[in-house]
Amino acid sequence: MSDAILETAGLTKEFRGFVAVNDVALSVRRGTIHGLIGPNGAGKTTCFNLLTKFLQPTRGTIRYDGRDITGMKPAEVARLGLVRSFQISAVFPHLSVLENVRVALQRQRGGSFDFWRSDSLLRKFDDRARELLEDVGLSTYANLTAGELPYGRKRALEIATTLALDPIMMLLDEPTAGMTHEDVDRIVALVKRVAAGRTVLLVEHNLRVVQGLCDTITVLARGAVLAEGDYAAVSRNPDVIAAYLGTEAPAMENAHG
Repeated sequence: MSDAILETAGLTKEFRGFVAVNDVALSVRRGTIHGLIGPNGAGKTTCFNLLTKFLQPTRGTIRYDGRDITGMKPAEVARLGLVRSFQISAVFPHLSVLENVRVALQRQRGGSFDFWRSDSLLRKFDDRARELLEDVGLSTYANLTAGELPYGRKRALEIATTLALDPIMMLLDEPTAGMTHEDVDRIVALVKRVAAGRTVLLVEHNLRVVQGLCDTITVLARGAVLAEGDYAAVSRNPDVIAAYLGTEAPAMENAHG
């Protein structure tokens, strides 16, 4: 079995002549937390959307767990265990917190969410849903309407619904975006906890988060890989410092210190 669970070769995406992702070679080791960072406009989100099949590459290949997934659709790769979250919290605001997780668990029944099934039939998922809420620290919020949750708790709920799909690899898009320091610390601890036995790839702007979480970091700039390594290595790389200069260079220094 290969040490890499997700690999790309020559991954390129062009939009009407603009090269958003340029010949990216990425290798994510199984069982690690891998960060994808870069200044604004670096191509992180486009790369993420290519990996999760929300965009098709112009050129290049993507392999997941030894299988070529380049031409697959998002739902197909999700069924293989490659599951993503989104930068904007995606929950059902008018359902309870418990019901949100239960909807995700209902995927176990096959190709339908079964909204029309009797409530008693669907309650068989409640025990597992409560376990997942316990895992993400939301047990006391189970009966609250999801739309009433504070923003940081909504992101925790989204991670719970992602976990409900039993992913082998989780891809998290800006999991701490827009959060208070308290919420950031809570989500960092949560990601560490749920990463046990899984692989995680995350796009993240907060370099303190990246420093605290990631085994390996890939830095993108202008759509291409600029540097790769652990935080200590990339934070001292002159090319990386130059790429962040005027935007996040001070944050990088503070996070390192």
